[in-house]
Amino acid sequence: MIPGMTAFLQQDFKIEKQPTHTYKMNLESKSIRGYTDNQEAMKQAIYKILNTQRYQYVMYSWNYGVELLDLYGEPLSYVCPELERRITEALTWDDRIQSVDNFEFDISKKGEICVTFIAHTVFGDVVAKKVVNF
Repeated sequence: MIPGMTAFLQQDFKIEKQPTHTYKMNLESKSIRGYTDNQEAMKQAIYKILNTQRYQYVMYSWNYGVELLDLYGEPLSYVCPELERRITEALTWDDRIQSVDNFEFDISKKGEICVTFIAHTVFGDVVAKKVVNF
């Protein structure tokens, strides 16, 4: 063993959480201007996760994003519970999101499901939605 390595290996390390401070996206004007933090940043994080197809982009970890493409053409009885499971799985990879519940499915528009739910984050609850074509 290398001299002094034992002392190095036995040191206590403090793991710090990264802040949520990030650039602010304006979806209406399709621009990024200024900064946002805490709950507003969580809304953006949820939006980005749910609008990134998992395994599609090499720049993201395979744990990032949601799998939706294979739901096209599947029966509604399969799609709704799968959406709940996949959205929950995708969002809870982010350690700032503690749980996801209160799923509601609006199927009033043919070929489209509007899913609303609540993401319980360390910064408070965020009501979110995702529209999926099936």
